[in-house]
Formats: sequence, C-alpha cells, structure tokens
Amino acid sequence: MSAQIPVGAPPSEPFKISMLWLDSRYRGISIQFLALLGLLCLIGFLVRNTLNNLELLGLEFSYDILNSPSNYDINQTLIEYDSRSSHWRATLVGLINTGLVAISGVIAATLIGFTAGVLRLSNNWLIEKIVYCWVEFTRNVPLLLQILLVHGIMIHSLPRPKQALEPMPGTFFSNRGFTMPAPHPESGFMWVVAAFVIGIIGAFLFRRHARAVQEASGRILPVFTVALGLIVGLPILAYLLTGSPLSWTVPELKGFNFKGGMTVRPEFLALWLALSLYTGAFISEIVRAGILSISKGQTEAAYAIGLKSNWTMRLVVLPQALRVIIPPLISQYLNLTKNSSLAIAVGYMDIVATIGGISLNQTGRALECMSVVLALYLTISLSISMIMNWYNRRVALVER
Repeated sequence: MSAQIPVGAPPSEPFKISMLWLDSRYRGISIQFLALLGLLCLIGFLVRNTLNNLELLGLEFSYDILNSPSNYDINQTLIEYDSRSSHWRATLVGLINTGLVAISGVIAATLIGFTAGVLRLSNNWLIEKIVYCWVEFTRNVPLLLQILLVHGIMIHSLPRPKQALEPMPGTFFSNRGFTMPAPHPESGFMWVVAAFVIGIIGAFLFRRHARAVQEASGRILPVFTVALGLIVGLPILAYLLTGSPLSWTVPELKGFNFKGGMTVRPEFLALWLALSLYTGAFISEIVRAGILSISKGQTEAAYAIGLKSNWTMRLVVLPQALRVIIPPLISQYLNLTKNSSLAIAVGYMDIVATIGGISLNQTGRALECMSVVLALYLTISLSISMIMNWYNRRVALVER
C-alpha cells in the first residue's frame, strides 16, 4: 500500500548540488566542511614544509633517539633507572615525577583553598585579615620567585645531615630533604592492600546509603566516622591478623649523608609547597565567591530548623556553591599542572628537565623532543578536564 501524502504538504524538491550552498538547510554543514578541509590542508602544508627543511639540512624526523642510552642520572626516580637506560625510560621517569607533584599539589591546594575561602568569610576580624593579607601577597608575587624563595629557605635554613633535626625516632630534617624509614612489603601484605580497597568501596557505598537516608527521613548518619573506620581501621586489622607483613629500613648517618630509608628531596618539597600555596590562594577566592553566590535565606532557613553552623556550611551551602566553584576550579588544576614545568629552576627532574632539557641537548633533536613534551602535557590536561567536567555534570543543578 503506497504512503499517503498529507493534504497541503509542499512537494519534496529533488536534491541538487547547488543546494549545498543556496539552501539554508545545508549551507552551515558545507561551511563547516570547507573550514575543516582548509585546516587539514594548512596542517599538511606545515608538516610537509618542516620535513622538506629538515631534509635540506641533512636531518630526518625520527623517534629512534628515544631508544638510545640517555647517559645522564636523575636525582629522583620512583622506578628503576640509571645512566644506561634509554631516553624513553628517562621520559617515563620525568612523567612520573610530573604526575607526583601535580597530584600532590592538587590535593594540597584544594585543602588550602577551601579552608582559606571559608576563613575569609569568618566573623573573627583578625583571622579574616590574616587570610586576606596572605591571599593578596601570594597571588601578586610571581610563582617562580616563590619557588626559589621556598627552596632557598630549605637549603640555607635547615641544618646539614650531621646536625639534622629529628622530630621522631628514625625521621630527619636536613638541607638534603626529609628522610624517613622506608617500608618493605612481605608475603601477606596483599591482604592489607585488599582490605584498603574494600574499605574504600565500603565507604563509598555507605555514603550513598547515608545520602538516601537523609533525603528520605532527614536523619544524618556518621559518614566520616564510618568511612574512617573502613579505610583506616580495616587495613590495620588486616595488618595485625596477617602478622604485620611489613618491615622497615631505618636511615642511618654514614659519612656526609643518610643511608637507607627514603628521602623526600628539597626540590620536590619546595616545588610542591610553592605550587600548593600559590594555587590555593586563587582557589580560596573561587570558594569565597561560590559561597557568597548562595542566598542568605538558605543559611537562615538552616539555622531556623536547628542546624549548627558547621553542618549548615557542609550540608546546605557548599553543595550548592560547588556548582559555581567547579568550572573555574578546573582551570586552576590545569594551571597547577602546567606551572609544574618551572621545576627545572630548582633542579627537579620533570618532563621538561628530562626529555625537554637534557635529552634534547644531547641528541639535538629539538622537534622530536618538544613534540613528546607537547603530547604529554596535552594528554595530562585533557585527562584532568575530562575528569573534572564529568564531576561538574554530577553536581550540576538538575531541573525537574
């Protein structure tokens, strides 16, 4: 049975090539296609022109240099590495060092920023002014100067290893860094790791249950206490039940430095602390603006039903303020990660110092080395953006 054409419907016009430009239904798609084609042609021209110039200079574009020996040492390595390792291995070490300072900095900057942002709104005049002065000083002094300042204070103020400070037995503060006992897992330690993972999953599930109970009845369950017991108490219990499957190597002073244990170098401490304080100052202003964006009626209503001030901030104000805080917070996390490239100023071996610095100078392959640095930073930044945008969608206001 043939389809019936509705009465009064305009007759369908056969498609013509000219419609790609003359018809408004197709013109937008055509313009976008031409713009994309032009961009690809421009990129192809630039790549081809670069390869031709390298050929005229007697050079070739190849990443084979990454497999050759690096012939240099790195002062901080979290994986096995020596001067006979390849440039690719050195790049991996630099990437891990960058990730370490970025993740540590994001965590510390977030804690500092949220704490300072709330204190900026404190009714205590002295606390509010102290935090205000710190924020204004930190935001208006260049980050590089702060990194050099913190590093200089650590190097010149802390004592030498022979006169190192010992706040606890086996731990030492000196101008060589923070030295502490190093753990060595033994057989059976995997049960402790499994208990830790189970504790995290259990804490997440209990938090979801507590939220459902709160929305249904208004009753507030002790989420923090239960989560602390699951994440900390459960691994400790597993550690004791498995016979303490963990040994420790205690550092000892031998000659001019400590042997054994593990040392957090002053270069990492200076970079981490400066990045955290600098970014935390910006985050504090973002948090303060997010809190101020919430109507005072929300706070007054919470007080009216008997909520304490700390519960009001945690349960009423901050959940709503997060919708304003998260988008600019993403930019601060990205800035912190990219600002970690200043690590070379204090000798911290990150991506820029390894593949973008020493490897580049040894091989002379600037294009290959810098393209690797570019690709790594781009991948890290896009990963942070993807994760934070996902979280932003989770906390976004959903209209009903």
